[in-house]
Amino acid sequence: MRRWTGGNAMNERVQPINPRTRLYVVVAMLGLASSALVVRAVDLQVVRKDFYQEQGDARYLRDLEIPVSRGTIFDRNGEPLAVSTPVESIWAHPSTLLDHADRLSELANAAGLDEDALKQKLAVYSDKEFVYLKRHLNPDDAQAILKLDIPGVASQREFRRYYPSGEVVAHVLGFTNIDDAGQEGLELAFNQWLAGEKGVKRVIRDRLGHEVENVELVREARPGKDLTISIDRRIQYLAYRELKAALAEHHASSGSMVILDVPTGEILAMVNQPSFNPNARANIDPAYRRNRAVTDVVEPGSTMKAFTISAALESGKWKAHTPIDTSPGTYTLYGHTISDVHNKGLIDVTGVITYSSNVGAARIAGTMTREHMYDVFHRFGFGEVTGCGFPGESPGNLPISKNWGPVEQATIAYGYGLSVTPLQLAQGYAALANQGRLRSPTFVKGAQSPDRAVIDPQIAASLNTMLETVVHPPGGGIKASITNYRVAGKTGTSRTAIGGGYQKKYISLFAGMVPVSAPRLVGVVVIHDPQGVYYGALVSAPVFGKVMEGALRLLDVPPDDVQNWYTAAPESGRTLNAAHQAPGGTAVEPDFSEGVPE
Repeated sequence: MRRWTGGNAMNERVQPINPRTRLYVVVAMLGLASSALVVRAVDLQVVRKDFYQEQGDARYLRDLEIPVSRGTIFDRNGEPLAVSTPVESIWAHPSTLLDHADRLSELANAAGLDEDALKQKLAVYSDKEFVYLKRHLNPDDAQAILKLDIPGVASQREFRRYYPSGEVVAHVLGFTNIDDAGQEGLELAFNQWLAGEKGVKRVIRDRLGHEVENVELVREARPGKDLTISIDRRIQYLAYRELKAALAEHHASSGSMVILDVPTGEILAMVNQPSFNPNARANIDPAYRRNRAVTDVVEPGSTMKAFTISAALESGKWKAHTPIDTSPGTYTLYGHTISDVHNKGLIDVTGVITYSSNVGAARIAGTMTREHMYDVFHRFGFGEVTGCGFPGESPGNLPISKNWGPVEQATIAYGYGLSVTPLQLAQGYAALANQGRLRSPTFVKGAQSPDRAVIDPQIAASLNTMLETVVHPPGGGIKASITNYRVAGKTGTSRTAIGGGYQKKYISLFAGMVPVSAPRLVGVVVIHDPQGVYYGALVSAPVFGKVMEGALRLLDVPPDDVQNWYTAAPESGRTLNAAHQAPGGTAVEPDFSEGVPE
């Protein structure tokens, strides 16, 4: 038997690996690796090229807005009222700036920022690539910050609106926000016209946010268009000055004045008090920003009698000299008493205007149908917006005729129970001045605003003659008179309405036209809550007279025939001479009072 003698594997002979085989393996592995690289390269460069290109561009390619200047607003004489000035806004790349937190104190001091607030802001926006630090800086101040060369901090060109006339034209123009978009007034109404269109450019930015290269212009910038409005800055200032002075004199709470150019319907002036400075609006009471002349309504009081008498003349039942008995100075209708301040006794229709008789107006209204009165008032534009295009304009309130009872019809006749804006009232009086043709008021110089007939020209002329008696004794509007010019107008005094009744506060009004021989201007003055004296004849009429006197001079409107004005008798048949004397030779005193319902 053969016996095993032992041993181990190490003693056994190992067969060597063939070098050729080893070479094949190495080559195969290199080939596989090369193939993988080629496949990956094809994938990156061909198959998914667009995806990776987009990812790269997303990190370094940016579409940036090209800011444009907002169009300038000019007054009718070419004076700038709203201009855009270039400014710089400082912005940052939050994460980059946070990486250099040691320089935040330096940045905060240079930019006038609180350091802790700056750190908190950067932390909140740390996952973003852009955050404003401070906007609308003077270019020199912005450049001083950039000279610090703080990583992640850059500037951007913007525009800021500036209003040279300040609060004088504030309510008409409105204002823009920090992004230069119109927020109120004409800035809002004509925002699309003024704003233009921002451009877009594609740029490459480095990791710090700095522009390295302009790649292409995506959209060309289109600057805003200029706008020439109807406002005359000189007349606007006159109205602003006199209205402000009247509020101070009578300790009134607010007021408005509107001046229209009769032939064109263009608004030459529109002011409100209190006003605000559109260049510094921080902490301004929102009520101060309201354009009361188009947004706020009032009961027009006796200024409405002109339209009541227009309806009466159109009805054919009344003429300028038709007598009407107002005795005993009161008129009771279904338990409601209508009063005049003084008993005027037997007067004529013209006297209802001259003496501002509530009793006369109510009695005349009672002879007309409510539908006819409503139709005439509505034709004059009451109860609907004027069409001037001002944002937030109120249509006022003219109740539909079917809701008028006898008392409502009587009170509406002398200006209670309906509400109008100062601009609506000016539009109505402009129609009387324009031979009975109504034209929508406009804020745009040269705008073609068509007119339409609302009353017979002869009736309009007769009304203007009646209104002229108001500014001569015994009419109460003498303080609206202007030397060498014939003025026609109507005073008004009403109570401030509240739910279910009236406050013990008054509204003083005056509406008129000048010169009567060829009306060029119509003005309306409304003053709220005057203290002490509150009649429109004593509060608002003087403002009208002072402003219109200056406006006529500025516009070079020739005076009426002075000699004829003092010696000739008006068409109404009343004798008015330079001394304003009664038939017995005694001087006639003006009557400033008006009946105001309790």
